[in-house]
Amino acid sequence: MIEIIEGSPDLINRLREYGIIPVVSIAQAEDALPLAEALMTGGLPCAEITFRTAAAAESISNISKKFPEMLTGAGTVLSVEQAKIAIDSGAEFIVSPGTNPVVVEYCLRHSIPVFPGVCTPTEVETALGMGVGTLKFFPAEPAGGVKYLKAICAPYHNVRFIPTGGIDAQNICDYLEIPQVIACGGSWMVKPELIRQKHFDEITKLTEDAVAVVNRLRKDANKIG
Repeated sequence: MIEIIEGSPDLINRLREYGIIPVVSIAQAEDALPLAEALMTGGLPCAEITFRTAAAAESISNISKKFPEMLTGAGTVLSVEQAKIAIDSGAEFIVSPGTNPVVVEYCLRHSIPVFPGVCTPTEVETALGMGVGTLKFFPAEPAGGVKYLKAICAPYHNVRFIPTGGIDAQNICDYLEIPQVIACGGSWMVKPELIRQKHFDEITKLTEDAVAVVNRLRKDANKIG
């Protein structure tokens, strides 16, 4: 029987509590701290800093040192080298767009929660075979959206998913209503142009709005329950 490595229960619980993981691309490391402050002020002390720019590692390091209370992870991690750099910089979790066995094994060996990307039942089973039970569903909307993810969830009822790709304020609740979805990755509140133009007040407002959407969903669910 395959042993599913659940990672840090505290981390999973925090992600479930937040419901949203801001997926961030930072071009200049100097913007990392004001961005983190904007997210926290907006009620979302969490960020996935993607390795799509050269500033990713320094940004993770700056945030993790200045704001240790913020849950900071690394995204778009494509190699063991990037995973090592991210972990050394202070990343608390690793996210990849696909399931790279070498990256997954490295993270598990170093006790770092890793969320590899999947899009098909075969990819889900590959990740499960490595012992990973929380997976990034990517690209969520282009792959078929909520209807497709529900179909994937049916035979894999013990797997948890983090849908990412095309998620926004209009459809996030549709995903969060799926019991196996712990959180959704989204970038609509942290668009690169907002960061580049240093519109951090706007990021705070968009974050507040996103948090309010999730809170309304949960309030309505409690009423029904």
